[in-house]
Amino acid sequence: MLKIAITGGAGSGKSTVARMFKDLGAPVLDADAAARDAVAQGTPAWEEIRREFGPDFFGPDGALDRAKMAALVFKDENARQRLNRIVHPRVAQEMARLLAELEQAGAPLVLVEVPLLFELGLAAVYDRIILVFADRETQIRRLSGRDGKDPTEIDGLLQAQWPLSAKIPLAHYVIDNHGDLAATRRQVEEIWPELQKISLTKSGKKVSVSPNLP
Repeated sequence: MLKIAITGGAGSGKSTVARMFKDLGAPVLDADAAARDAVAQGTPAWEEIRREFGPDFFGPDGALDRAKMAALVFKDENARQRLNRIVHPRVAQEMARLLAELEQAGAPLVLVEVPLLFELGLAAVYDRIILVFADRETQIRRLSGRDGKDPTEIDGLLQAQWPLSAKIPLAHYVIDNHGDLAATRRQVEEIWPELQKISLTKSGKKVSVSPNLP
């Protein structure tokens, strides 16, 4: 089974691109969704986070206050590392289980949305990498407008990730998503047949569908 990662940066539009591939018939997994499931109330990770960070990071219903936790970890490197040590092994275990299920079902390929692919050293796990690119101004605009994040949180979030310009040479495909959705969809539709072909031949070369990016 051909394993394809979709990555990028905060506000670059990874989920939008993943949905476009899904609309074309691709099986798509989301590491962020696996992370949310991993910290659901009553899970081992939920219990460990509560012991590590205290009840102040949980709502009245007992659920992890993800916004409050994000505000902490994106300005406190030590807190981020402590949280990652709890969550990431569980996410990796769940993703491995889901991938194994798809492979056993005979899926020829799968796309996995992995926000911190390079930062966590996961690139070697995947056969192909799709980078979703947007310039920093676009990222900030989306994070502040769409997600309602304040400037301090946005700065911490972006500082915790590699610059997108550093990821471009490491990707097999680059989708420019700083413009309109129709342009993004055209790029997705150009890549999709290539991925289907590669899934059958296990061959292919490095391609960028956005050669004018920096």
